[in-house]
Amino acid sequence: MKPESLALDFAADEALAGFRLQRLEVFNWGTFDGRVWSMRCDGRNALLTGDIGSGKSTLVDAVTTLLVPAHRVAYNKAAGADARERTLRSYVLGHYKAERNEQGSSGRPVALRGPNSYSVILAVFHNAGYDQTVTLAQVFWLKDPQGQPQRLYVVAERALGIAEHFADFGSDISKLRKRLRAGGLVPEDSFPPYGALFRRLFGIKNDQALELFHQTVSLKSVGNLTDFVRSHMLEPFDVAPRLRDLIGHFDDLNRAHEAVLKAQAQVKLLMPLVADGERHEALAAQVEQLRAAREALQSYFAGLKAELLDRRLEHLADELARHASQIERLSQQQAEQHVQMRELRSAIAQSGGDRIERLALDIAQKEDERQRRADKARRYDELRQVLDLLAVHNADDFLTQRTLALPLREAAAERDAAVQNELNQLGVTLAQGRSEHQVLADEIASLQARRSNIDAQQVAMRRSLCDALRLPEADMPYAGELIQVRDDERDWEGAAERLLRGFGLSLLVPDEHYAVVSEWVDRTHLRGRLVYFRVLPARKGPRGELPVLHPDSLARKLAVKPDSPFYAWLERELAHRFDLACCTSAEQFRREKHAVTSAGQIKAPGERHEKDDRHRLDDRSRYVLGWSNAAKIAALQAKAKALEARLGDTGQRVGALLQQQGAARKRLEALNKIDEYRDYAELDWQSSAAAVARLQDERRQLESASDVLKALAAQLQTLEATQRDTGDKLKAREAEHAKAGLRQQQATALREQAQQVLDSPAAKAAAPHFETIDALR
Repeated sequence: MKPESLALDFAADEALAGFRLQRLEVFNWGTFDGRVWSMRCDGRNALLTGDIGSGKSTLVDAVTTLLVPAHRVAYNKAAGADARERTLRSYVLGHYKAERNEQGSSGRPVALRGPNSYSVILAVFHNAGYDQTVTLAQVFWLKDPQGQPQRLYVVAERALGIAEHFADFGSDISKLRKRLRAGGLVPEDSFPPYGALFRRLFGIKNDQALELFHQTVSLKSVGNLTDFVRSHMLEPFDVAPRLRDLIGHFDDLNRAHEAVLKAQAQVKLLMPLVADGERHEALAAQVEQLRAAREALQSYFAGLKAELLDRRLEHLADELARHASQIERLSQQQAEQHVQMRELRSAIAQSGGDRIERLALDIAQKEDERQRRADKARRYDELRQVLDLLAVHNADDFLTQRTLALPLREAAAERDAAVQNELNQLGVTLAQGRSEHQVLADEIASLQARRSNIDAQQVAMRRSLCDALRLPEADMPYAGELIQVRDDERDWEGAAERLLRGFGLSLLVPDEHYAVVSEWVDRTHLRGRLVYFRVLPARKGPRGELPVLHPDSLARKLAVKPDSPFYAWLERELAHRFDLACCTSAEQFRREKHAVTSAGQIKAPGERHEKDDRHRLDDRSRYVLGWSNAAKIAALQAKAKALEARLGDTGQRVGALLQQQGAARKRLEALNKIDEYRDYAELDWQSSAAAVARLQDERRQLESASDVLKALAAQLQTLEATQRDTGDKLKAREAEHAKAGLRQQQATALREQAQQVLDSPAAKAAAPHFETIDALR
């Protein structure tokens, strides 16, 4: 029994490669009675000797029983005994002699053990080449004192022992099964799955090797070696049909090969033509695409030109505004200088007395003007600080800031709208959360007023039915109120709830109420879904007797409420509907025809598989089985608490957004107010202050000067020079303004021409080709 391939870690002693017997243990097997008997081989050859009747054949038969199916085993063949001298029953009961009765009739076997005992045989095999260990074990017990022993088969990929793993379970074999499953083992009830598993582990492909082992384990003589090899070492083989099939297959392959060669030659001849055709089609498409892109160039560049001209017109408008502001300011200065010159000339003419009095009036007027401008400048500066804008020092800064304020106002308005939208969404979320919380609260209140796990909507539907028909609700329970998972099988509770949910929400209607219930359901709009079963008396039911359940059936893990009048009906329905094998391993799940895993995957006959993970398997808020709802109430309360926390977070978010909205609206209000300031002259208090200072200096000079006319003449000369400078600046600004206006007219004309091109039908047809032109650029 050596495996076909070698492991990477080779054993030091190649003689021990392959699975070899390490230890054989028997308990209550034949005459080996009362304790565990062990024979160690340690993977090497062993010689088994002893007197006649000492138990040599008994141990050989134990090994044979572990490896060969029961219908093939011939016990005590090594001793040359008759085929019926020893049986599995004789080994389990421990027959050791025969007694004759008083009438002298045939002997009656005498047993060492009674029918309430059990027997175990176990063999440990080790593969030193792979460093692998496999244990085979079988447990025997008598269910019928006159029948054949029952068996339990175990295969483990580790070393086991009878004393450690197959003892101290009394006479309850199910207790032994649970212990083995808890240890990660899968006990089998028949030889085929057990044999398939250990043959796979040993690397044995078919039963022929085991048949040869069975024939040779107790071989004493061989009459004809050729016949022995043919019968026991070679599989039967009819060569004539195989030869006919081989010849037919060769002819088919030869014809197929010739057809393939012909097709390959044809494809080889056509490939260049196909390639040329595909290249021609691709080039034609490319030429057409480029031609269309070329035709679209005028519209494409017209669009680019329009964008550039729009930006140029914006810049020119800003430039014209700056020039106009400067021209207005210089014109005002020039007018003021003309007035001052006239006054100086008049003062000179009047030798100065009237001039000082006039200066006092001018100083008062200029001081009022400075105060007004300073107040406006202070309010403007407060708004600027709210908006984090830079200070304004001249008209150009003022116009630049006005230009920047427009996108800031748009951004503030967009932010206000975005915050309002988010507040609207959070308001909807809060409303939905409050509605969901109310539903949870209603469900919790409904559950606290009763003991079942059925949803409140289903309970209300039954209440309406019973109130309308004047029937007690207790007469028509839901199936889930009478079924629950056994306490020792809680690991399967989630899978059972998912599988039985539809059945658990089904109403059980006794046969005497069926007619009125059916009529009421048919004429009533239920505003929901109702499934109900007509429960017939046991003598009339269609199910008949209980079926034989799978040892690991889900139905065995369910309990029906004992005092329910529907107990028998539910027991039969559960047995027929939910006889699914509860699989603890993927291998068992694949092997079973109708099975379920603890994760909720279901396998039905016909190889249909289903796993519904739309809701968590352990979500107790959806459970419907059981006659106590404390766990469901706790789950719903936890869900309600989590929802309250989320609602609190949403409320905090709403508060933060309200603060953000207040800040955005305050900023937008400041931007709207700052837009009311149209001219920098309204804020230019420094020029008024300078004029006041100048007038005050003039008055002091006139009051303190010894020669009044000299002072007035000097002032007039200075003022004339200042006026000439102001006139030169004004002319330069007017020239720049005229040039900017001309450039604006030219740009406007070009923009209109580009717009005409863009509005033409050709431009609309050319739009799909703009992406191609962008890629070529």
